Amino acid sequence: MTAVEKLYQAYKKNTPLKLGELDLHEKTEAYQIQDEVLKLKEKDGEKLAGYKISLTSKETQNLFASDSPLYGGMTDVTIKNTVSLQEYNSPLLELELVFLVDEPIFPSDSPEKVFEKCRLAPGIEVPDGRYEGWFPKATLYEVVADGAVNGAVAMGEPQKFTYADVDNVKATLTFGNEFVKEGPSTEVLGHPANAVVWLAKELEKHGKKIETGQFISSGTFVLPEPLKKGHYKAEFENVGTVNLEVTD
Repeated sequence: MTAVEKLYQAYKKNTPLKLGELDLHEKTEAYQIQDEVLKLKEKDGEKLAGYKISLTSKETQNLFASDSPLYGGMTDVTIKNTVSLQEYNSPLLELELVFLVDEPIFPSDSPEKVFEKCRLAPGIEVPDGRYEGWFPKATLYEVVADGAVNGAVAMGEPQKFTYADVDNVKATLTFGNEFVKEGPSTEVLGHPANAVVWLAKELEKHGKKIETGQFISSGTFVLPEPLKKGHYKAEFENVGTVNLEVTD
């Protein structure tokens, strides 16, 4: 069985692979595997809906020995505000701003231009890897091959904003009525729009582009938090609130 088939079966059956089982050593190869796994998902009826950007802070890059962010394609089935723990292997939670693309974004666009072409929603992302004990022990190449360990993304109400509206804003996470953690938008390459521009340039290298109707989960404000059963709420200054319900 090829690496592509192994990853796809691990995804479909929610049966994780052992770390190192795919024997990956090169980022280009890992992105090729990601593309082929996505094709199998699409053949099974899923549709590419957008992208997540990972490793947008120095701290998260250090966890996976990377000198740059990563991206992963996400399908329509990943968009949800209620998730079940049974659907995932070892899910985590991150606080992210989500860009809803109303006009194609080009590598030449400025961060300010991104806001002219997008609406913005508060988001909670649920990363999950198809490997046993993947966080933070998976290699950079294993993460890339696995679609940047994408699981789900919950979105609040999207609205129009400007670059300045989300320059150094804070996101706060609560679980039930208890404070969990908070973090600033500056953790995302200095500003979340910078991550979107990075993605446009990176996708161009792979013959892809950011298209109308897609979403971009732009990078986490905080280090990942283990996902637990219950109700999460994330509040983003100037942007709004998003809720995530987690069941067994």
